[in-house]
Amino acid sequence: MKGIYLPDAIASYRVWGYDLIVTANEGDSRDYDGYSEEARVKDVTLDPTAFPDAQILQLEENLGRLKITTAQGDTDNDGDFDELYCYGGRSFSIWSGWGHLLYDSGDEFEQITAVDYPNDFNSTNDENDSFDDRSDDKGSEPEALTLARIFNRTFAFIGLERMGGIMVYDITWPVKPSFVQYVNTRDFSGDPAQGTAGDLAPEGMVYIPWYKSPVWGMPLLVVSNEVSGTTSIYQIRLTLP
Repeated sequence: MKGIYLPDAIASYRVWGYDLIVTANEGDSRDYDGYSEEARVKDVTLDPTAFPDAQILQLEENLGRLKITTAQGDTDNDGDFDELYCYGGRSFSIWSGWGHLLYDSGDEFEQITAVDYPNDFNSTNDENDSFDDRSDDKGSEPEALTLARIFNRTFAFIGLERMGGIMVYDITWPVKPSFVQYVNTRDFSGDPAQGTAGDLAPEGMVYIPWYKSPVWGMPLLVVSNEVSGTTSIYQIRLTLP
């Protein structure tokens, strides 16, 4: 399997005089009334040479339900798929200004959310009791992103549209970022339709530095949540080493 990053939010910062690009790799597909590139692995024909175990791979409990693009993968134009491309990296990445990949978080988001929410892993954003509902699509779906410079360190805040919550990473050292914290104000015991499930689907984020903050000396993170229609404001408290 290969994933197409297709980032949503993109930000940049400078390290040692070089411009670096940070991406939240959501993976949105083209799915319109007149054209759709979406298909599930179980519904396409796999090249027998590239996928000799196609019958096993295409079972629903394996890769069968995973969504892929039909716009790529038929490398020899013979009507079957020689490669499979799913949507998104389920991660965030740091790139050089020339487009070279310096870092990718891989499956860390899903590893962290699986530990914190074992009964609600990869839930969707408009329905509770939806365990594992997004694993066949784009997982927790990293979408929102903003960067903050605090006490000579650079932090990335990444919003997970489906699972909810904010991932925080220290990206001061771009080739080796470190995980700081995961905060999720979603209430899995509530009802999204009744507005009792907390903040759902972070869509956009703004960082307010301490010198512009209405809470003097306290930097803030403001988050707009698409599905719940709410705005979250977080105080940022940095503990110096």
